[in-house]
Amino acid sequence: MSETDLDPGSLSPSSSGSSSFTSPPSTPPNLHQNTIDPSARWLVQKFGGTSVGKFAVQIAKNIVSSYVDQHKVAIVCSARSGSTKALGTTNLLLRAASEARQRPLKTPSRSGTMTPVTNGMFGRPSEVPSPRARSSSSPRSSSPPSLFSLTPLTTPQAGQTLPEFNTTVDLIRSEHLNAAKTSIENPEILQELEAEIDRDCDWLRGFLFAAQVIDEISPRSRDSIIGFGERLGCKLMTAILRDQGIDAEYVSLEDVVPVTDDGDSGHLEGSLDQSFYDSVALAVGERIKQCAPRVPVVTGFFGPVPGSLLRQVGRGYTDLLSALLAVGLEASELQIWKEVDGIFTADPRKVPTARLIPIISPDEAAELTYYGSEVVHPFTMEQVIRRKIPIRIKNVENPWGGGTVIHPDPDEDASEGADLHPSSAAGLRTLQDISFISPEDAHKTKRLPTAVTIKERIVVLNVNSNRKSVSHGFLARIFGTLDRFGVVVDLISTSEVHVSMAIEDNLAKKIMDRLVAELQKSGTVSIHPEMAILSLVGKQMRNLVGISGRMFQTLAQGNVNIEMISQGASEINISCVIQGRDAVKALNLIHQSCLQIKPEGARGRVGPWLF
Repeated sequence: MSETDLDPGSLSPSSSGSSSFTSPPSTPPNLHQNTIDPSARWLVQKFGGTSVGKFAVQIAKNIVSSYVDQHKVAIVCSARSGSTKALGTTNLLLRAASEARQRPLKTPSRSGTMTPVTNGMFGRPSEVPSPRARSSSSPRSSSPPSLFSLTPLTTPQAGQTLPEFNTTVDLIRSEHLNAAKTSIENPEILQELEAEIDRDCDWLRGFLFAAQVIDEISPRSRDSIIGFGERLGCKLMTAILRDQGIDAEYVSLEDVVPVTDDGDSGHLEGSLDQSFYDSVALAVGERIKQCAPRVPVVTGFFGPVPGSLLRQVGRGYTDLLSALLAVGLEASELQIWKEVDGIFTADPRKVPTARLIPIISPDEAAELTYYGSEVVHPFTMEQVIRRKIPIRIKNVENPWGGGTVIHPDPDEDASEGADLHPSSAAGLRTLQDISFISPEDAHKTKRLPTAVTIKERIVVLNVNSNRKSVSHGFLARIFGTLDRFGVVVDLISTSEVHVSMAIEDNLAKKIMDRLVAELQKSGTVSIHPEMAILSLVGKQMRNLVGISGRMFQTLAQGNVNIEMISQGASEINISCVIQGRDAVKALNLIHQSCLQIKPEGARGRVGPWLF
């Protein structure tokens, strides 16, 4: 049996298709809904796994309820984080997928029965294994069993051994059931959600068992397994919103990718160009518009993608979907809610004097993301910025804060932003409003760099040519070797006979040894581990004379040795490699020297306490 025989689409759980959180007859008619003002624009709010795991009730009570009167709010949720990192839903699903590849000692043999289930709150009828089939054994059937008839028993019978993934699915189930019990007060909503979690986990058991039977998990099947986390997370959030009096609708996007008449997406594997993402944005937008006036709760997982969603996009596909949804809805703003107030001039956990950046350009945000600060993936940013939609980073624990706005044109007045939380000032605040400095000093910030960041766990590889007469193929051989090993170079410095490269320290020892052996064919190789990349980022730096000198002089005064230096062609980033042990000291030195506003006439060295 080939991997294509296990089709996730034919085994979709009760959430498949255009599922909705439809109101049963007993649901109170006074649930809070999105505004019906025809002039109101859509606002997309994306919540990460930690926020869904820890602050789901606060999200419903303090955030969503504050926006629906003025906006048409659409919510995108990541898979829920667990009580510990190891119990995070995505990590557990990856573990279950790995366990499904392990052959069981004995295979449960029974035939199950199919029972139609009408999912009143979570969508249209579907078929799942009946509870009776799960708790009793039946005589062996001579006919070929269906995939659902192979669903493993939740209680082992005599002579049977449950697959190892069964325990992992139980963990996923218990984590979500516990979250439901602690977050939902309405007994009817809680009961229906608990039943839905049970049904979905039974589906997952069946899907994993089918994969184990055929001893194959295709990329598409793995996508479907990982996407299961968003389905559970969004159902939980939908139930919590309804429990808090908000008329929410669960929306699964498993079948939203446009396909042709022959069942193909129209895009070859590995060829997902911009037209593909534009078509997904259009399809997602049309689907969500059908939810009005309800508040749609949308899965970040958007179904089968040519070449696999995980391979093409990675685990950040939820952010990408929120960006595509903002484009499809022509939203006024995309809000990404985290557990921090926004983007700071430096990591506030390491630099006490770091301050919030109210407005930042997409280029600056991209540079900070590349060099250690978790902002927004540049490709995700590109989708909304190219449509002139701002991105706001906000804090679920401080919803009244202004946050940081990644604005398509930060030099323009951004007062038409969508952040109208009742506890904040109206509209998107300008630089003078929320930079926490006096108006007379605000203009000076434009002459300063924007932020300083550090990327740790870096290895520097130096390659010196071993030929007296260097051929033109020296660099080509080095880059070809890096390409074969899939190594991404963060910084590089070259001369005719020497190459220095800074890469992430994420290669296994055997792979690193093989890489070095290959590079040694081109020259002498030296390795410098436990390094860090220090980056000073700012759009205004291209017009700021002497900033490089100030940066390096400050490091020299602080006895911080520099291994290599690089400045990009964009002229908005100056980076250097330093010893990892000096990372925190260097951050504070550069922040105090290059990013803090000093009183007029203030001169002298940076604080000696940092040395």
